[in-house]
Amino acid sequence: MEEAQSAPAYGRTNWRRFAVAVGVPTVVAGGLVLALAEGALAANFTVSGKQFKLTADTLVGTGFTQYSGELDTQDPDYPGGKIPAAMSGIKSATLVGLCQSVAVGPVTLRIEAGNDENNPVKAENLLIGMSELGGNATFEDIQIGLDASTMTRDGAESHGAPGSFGQQSRTVTIENLRQKAYYTSASTFVLNGMSLKLHIGGSHECYQD
Repeated sequence: MEEAQSAPAYGRTNWRRFAVAVGVPTVVAGGLVLALAEGALAANFTVSGKQFKLTADTLVGTGFTQYSGELDTQDPDYPGGKIPAAMSGIKSATLVGLCQSVAVGPVTLRIEAGNDENNPVKAENLLIGMSELGGNATFEDIQIGLDASTMTRDGAESHGAPGSFGQQSRTVTIENLRQKAYYTSASTFVLNGMSLKLHIGGSHECYQD
């Protein structure tokens, strides 16, 4: 795996030019990860429209809801400034073997955490706006086909529009989680054993399409 730290093996690097070339996308990607880790994103938000990938060996959550929604964006690729998204809320979650990657041009920012199952990643009041989700899922005490506006399991004040489709369960377990998301927030996000690396060139995302 070729990492930014291994750049000297390819010869000298002009770090001033490097900073100009990757500084802006790095700040954007880094700001997203920092906001995710601190749960600092506001209740009313506008997303970039660019997706990031997340994987985990195992996610175990209590208080799960899922419903359709829309995210505001100024990305010109989305007419009307709206991105349709599947919204998932989890009151409390633990994740083992977490990987998150954000690819911006030739730069990929990759974070890994919770590789020790005795010291996993922990999140409270998790909200995810996604386009894809895969894995082996088990739900306990599940209710499917609810009016999304009436759901309560994740403890959030509001969900989808009245009359829209929703489902919720007391617990959710997903093994081999694979996810593409536009947005993630949490009131608390504890990244135990975190490793953050910046990669230049090559393919360093958490998984390949």
